[in-house]
Amino acid sequence: MALTVAVVLCLASGFLLVCLSFSRQRPLSSDLLLKMSLSVGFGLGIFSVVYFLSLLLGVTRLILVDFTVFTLFVVCFLLFRTSGTSFIRATRNNAEPAPRSHSLLATAFVVSLCAAVYTAIIRTLAYPHGDGWDAFSIWNLHARFLFLGGSHWRDGFSPLIPWSHPDYPLLLPAAIAHFWSFVGHDTPVVPGIIGLLFSFSTVGLLFSALSILRGRTSAMLGATVLLATPAFIELGTSQYADVPLSFFVLATVALLCLHESRVQEDSSPNSSGLLALAGLAAGCAAWTKNEGLLFLCTILLARLLTLIRTGPPSLTTIARQFAPMLVTIVPALLLIAYFKRSIAPPGDLFSDGTTALHKLTDPARYWAIARWYGKSFLRFGHWLVIPGTLLLVAFYFAAGKTVRKRDLNQAELGLRASILALGLTLAGYFAVYLITPYDIYWHLRFSLPRLFLQLWPSAIFVFFLSLAEDNSGTPTSGADAAGRCL
Repeated sequence: MALTVAVVLCLASGFLLVCLSFSRQRPLSSDLLLKMSLSVGFGLGIFSVVYFLSLLLGVTRLILVDFTVFTLFVVCFLLFRTSGTSFIRATRNNAEPAPRSHSLLATAFVVSLCAAVYTAIIRTLAYPHGDGWDAFSIWNLHARFLFLGGSHWRDGFSPLIPWSHPDYPLLLPAAIAHFWSFVGHDTPVVPGIIGLLFSFSTVGLLFSALSILRGRTSAMLGATVLLATPAFIELGTSQYADVPLSFFVLATVALLCLHESRVQEDSSPNSSGLLALAGLAAGCAAWTKNEGLLFLCTILLARLLTLIRTGPPSLTTIARQFAPMLVTIVPALLLIAYFKRSIAPPGDLFSDGTTALHKLTDPARYWAIARWYGKSFLRFGHWLVIPGTLLLVAFYFAAGKTVRKRDLNQAELGLRASILALGLTLAGYFAVYLITPYDIYWHLRFSLPRLFLQLWPSAIFVFFLSLAEDNSGTPTSGADAAGRCL
């Protein structure tokens, strides 16, 4: 019963937060799925921050804090929810695929979903404490220090246990510990359920965002690709933080694209709710893993560069595009800065500064990393026969699609900025490998596939989003491609 109350408070708080950024008109089914998917990640983010701040302030009656936070969200929703124009209308297909093709695609999607749910549940039951070193030696260990440490919870972030990476952010451990405070003991059921929630809310977010922007066919294609990625379900149920990070990266990218589409269709450039929510998603990404901090920097840089490409922006335009995001990003950065400065020891990746310059001038390191990037592009998803990356490339050329080459309009800014941000993030990973203090081959072998998977849902999203227009500039969708290929 206590766990049920915690889940309801968590998801309801996240849902109210999301609804504050949307209109009060009745949503489409895809809009509702989008809100429900987003509410999972944001609800867990709220629970994480509330628990961490309660520890810092010495608050013991956590349930009162949770009900207070929930009440505040209810009041804000009743007072400040937006009105007027409806939420983004889906870009419907100009040409629907043949009924048989659509039925085959729907069947493949349902089969993939059922197989993924079955596999995820079986894996969660088989590995209650997580599958892999990072699960029990980093994320769940940090959660137990937070929950069981009492007044000595800071000892869990001591430099005496560097193998537990005490500098890692706390979204996942603090959320787990928050639920344990309701249950009363550190049951492994909680991290297992959180892993399932993040995995399938990522699928729901991908499906709903593509459905709104490109139609149901593209949504089913994209979600099927993600569900059919073996490593996604494996990692999602391993109680690692990589799939939660992939959720927030996708949320940031999707919300930015949805915002630009809304501006294009409704001619409402002052709409800032989705931008603020995108900034919050980027902040949650940084609060999830150190890689999320890199992504936060790249998405801001990518949006600025994309905006400059359209012409010299005025200060008013820059403020309109970035102020709503910064309102939610800055508190997250302050929280992370406090944790890194006052609680966590310095990270290990930048500890070997004396040899960094030598490593940066070593051509062999560049070649080694480039080869691993190429290999991981083909095998990071644990594909059985044909890599999914190659299937997408083949689908792209079979569909005969290219992204329209002309001046950017408002709706394309989000897509171009997202693609650039993902590329810059990969470049940032490359730079970190150049200066890593660890053996480079060991580091690449055990981390690069997971880094690729962090960006995989977002890569699928921008891939199918970019298939929306043909060479002539006529808006189409993934439906035409699916109809021809199926």
